[in-house]
Amino acid sequence: MGIAVKYQVPPGFRIVSGGQSGADEAALDWAIARGVPHGGWCPKGRRAEHGVIDPRYLLTETPRAVYRERTEWNVRDSDATVIFSLAENLVGGSKLTASFAARYAKACLHILPRLDPSVLARFLELNHVVTLNLAGPRASQAPGIGELVVRVLDHALEVPASRTRGGRAARRSSAQ
Repeated sequence: MGIAVKYQVPPGFRIVSGGQSGADEAALDWAIARGVPHGGWCPKGRRAEHGVIDPRYLLTETPRAVYRERTEWNVRDSDATVIFSLAENLVGGSKLTASFAARYAKACLHILPRLDPSVLARFLELNHVVTLNLAGPRASQAPGIGELVVRVLDHALEVPASRTRGGRAARRSSAQ
C-alpha cells in the first residue's frame, strides 16, 4: 500500500480523548460531527477545567478523579497518540502523555501549526492506527488549539460518506 495524502479511515476506526477543554474537546467534537466513533477515559466525576464534561462525549469514568490516570489509560488503550500543541516543547499533561506513550511503546506524534497535515496521514497509515488517542493543552493554556485540531484532522483524514446520514453522526463508545 502506498503512502496516502489523506488517511482513509478504516472500519472500526475511533478517536479517544479525555474530554478536557481545548484539544480534547475539539477532537471529540470533530469525531461527532463526522460520524467517527469516539470514546475514551475521563476522571471520575467527569471533571475538566470548565466544570463537568458534557454527556454528549461518550467517555468512561476512571475509578479516581485524577487526570493522570485518565491520561495513562487513553494512551494504553490506543494504537497511537497524537499530541497537538502551539509550542515546540511539551509541558504539563501533554508532556505526561508523551512519556506514557514511550512507556507503553506506542507510536506518538507531536503536531505543531507549521506541520503539513499529510504528516499525520502518513503516521496513521504507517502505524496501522484504528484507535487514535488525541491530546493537547487545555483551552486556557493554548487559545486557538481547537482550531488547529480541526484543521489538521480535516486535511489528514478521509471519512467515508456513509458514516453520517442526514447530519446525524453514528456514535459509539467503548473505552477499552
